[in-house]
Amino acid sequence: MPRVVDVDERRALLAAAVWRVIHREGLANASVRKVAAEAQVSMGSLRHYFSTQNQLLQFSLQAVGERVTQRLATLDLTGTPRQVAELVALELLPLDADRRAEVEIWIAFSAATLTDPDLRALSDQSHEALHTLLRTLVADLLPPNSPDQDLDLETDRLHALIDGLALHGATTPTQTTPTRLQAALTHHLEHLARS
Repeated sequence: MPRVVDVDERRALLAAAVWRVIHREGLANASVRKVAAEAQVSMGSLRHYFSTQNQLLQFSLQAVGERVTQRLATLDLTGTPRQVAELVALELLPLDADRRAEVEIWIAFSAATLTDPDLRALSDQSHEALHTLLRTLVADLLPPNSPDQDLDLETDRLHALIDGLALHGATTPTQTTPTRLQAALTHHLEHLARS
């Protein structure tokens, strides 16, 4: 009797294999052959789910975003607007091995978006979704009746801060420790909440 395969589970396992290859060898070396070997499946089996390497990479990038989104959905968002903003933003920083791996994957894909229009479109969607979320958090932090330009500017500043902290935390983890990342974020949010 043929074995029943859970397609979503298999795709998730393949995405995790892509992440491990990228983490170990870089995005340029995430070939179908290497990913199949990492996932311990045949190349034919992998191609059953993803007919091209580009489809596999696109799915892997989407899966990172979905993983973060799922984690954010489990947060208890009770508390002051500053506490909620900090709780959400901390999930985007490389404060542990899992989040560091996500940021490293994001960095690897960020470079690829410069030359790959399909990855660029996914990156743009992810960027816009994050920006919308951050805009909501900032709107709750700013005093009532703040001008829209302040909301836009402060959203851009928070987004840039998170991106910068994530980059530094992933590329210089011995200097930019989780404690320093959290302190920088907390300081910014406290300042924003007082403005």
